[in-house]
Amino acid sequence: PSMWWGFTTARGGDPLAPMSAFKTYDIRGRLGTELTETIAHRIARAFAAVTGAGAVVLARDCRESSPALADAVAAGLVASGVRVLDLGMAGTEEMYFATAHLGAGGGICVTASHNPREYNGMKLVGRGAVPLPDADFARIRALTEAGGEPDKAAGGTREDHSSVRAAYVAHVAGLVGTGIGPLRLVVNAGNGAAGPTLDALAEGLARRGAQLDLVRMHHAPDGSFPNGIPNPLLPENRPVTAAAVTAAGADFGVAFDGDFDRCFLFDGDGGFVDGEHVVALLASAHLAQEKGATIIHDPRVIWAVQDAVAKGGGRSVLAPTGHVFLKAAMRREGAVYGGEMSAHHYFRGFMACDSGMIPWLMAARLVSRSGWSLTEMVGAMRRDFPSSGEINFRVADLPAVVARTKAALEPAARSMDRTDGLSLDFGDWRMNLRASNTEPLLRLNVEARGDVGLVVSGVARVKALIEG
Repeated sequence: PSMWWGFTTARGGDPLAPMSAFKTYDIRGRLGTELTETIAHRIARAFAAVTGAGAVVLARDCRESSPALADAVAAGLVASGVRVLDLGMAGTEEMYFATAHLGAGGGICVTASHNPREYNGMKLVGRGAVPLPDADFARIRALTEAGGEPDKAAGGTREDHSSVRAAYVAHVAGLVGTGIGPLRLVVNAGNGAAGPTLDALAEGLARRGAQLDLVRMHHAPDGSFPNGIPNPLLPENRPVTAAAVTAAGADFGVAFDGDFDRCFLFDGDGGFVDGEHVVALLASAHLAQEKGATIIHDPRVIWAVQDAVAKGGGRSVLAPTGHVFLKAAMRREGAVYGGEMSAHHYFRGFMACDSGMIPWLMAARLVSRSGWSLTEMVGAMRRDFPSSGEINFRVADLPAVVARTKAALEPAARSMDRTDGLSLDFGDWRMNLRASNTEPLLRLNVEARGDVGLVVSGVARVKALIEG
């Protein structure tokens, strides 16, 4: 045994090593093997040891395994002498808000978001809801892997702080402002954790004069997910929301993932709104309030966003894909908003954190004030800046494939950018090719100016080089 941060660790032969549930930014694993209550308890002890937090906010999603895992996390924190500020079932963004609002030293949300039923996980943040430094995350992993138990238990406490939701509602409503509606919206909570928070927000907004007729579907949290895992990014999961929008004659539709840190929009015709078009809409909404503001976005599909930023008199800054990079760029540049086409949206007024509730409310306000429907605004962007959607390739040697593509196409390009992967701009069409942060995949996006044919030919050209 060896001593490390007050722990006695047993090395070698530990059935818990290595910790495959630790991913690039968070923890996600298969229940019973990669993630158990014992592992959750050890992660909590390690989190307390590494962060030194005296108080930690704890939240959980509605998965059937989440209450027991949250209990294990709480027990680990309490045994480390930590005050556990327990939100109960709440969204990841409510954990972010409460961590900052309550002045806690860190926050943990037990969630696997959109992963299958047999998975669960955790999202971790430090003081002020700032992402943990890579070195701290690595130390938490190493200490969890080392196993063993603490030398002595210190008595912390577990306190009910579910009432913080009222402050969260007031904060979000204040950010979004007044003048929303009248609008009819379909909201699909996917039987995830979104429903109760959505109800609280709807009440708070109504008190501020918002006129929202919400058609709720799959609203009750149910960890058995009777209508399928809430992951609207999958094309096969979209038709149910699309059909509900047209059946209700709604202005637009909103669907959430499991811990509702992401929302997905559908126009009034039931058409899925691509991620880059949502970023462009939210950039426009912010610039209407704050002319000249800085907007951060990822480099995968950019022309619709840059057009919206230019029209709004703003400044557009590229950052690599991934919440750690976007949040760091937000803080560095003093940006009012940052967005990724993968439906992560970050707001200066929300600790530079991502939220799944603020985006649809900002879109509702934009529609209410602009005189344009969401269908009209998105239709114009689809026409002016068609794109391919993300296409994934599984290849044996990622660097070699990217090098081959660059060698073949760069001579004809007007410009090249390496913010994240390889971006080549040919004037009338553009491509981005990047390695996934989380899987052994190459991801391709192609966009064009007003010509779908150029998207098709561009995809064919790059695909031939990747597969060649």
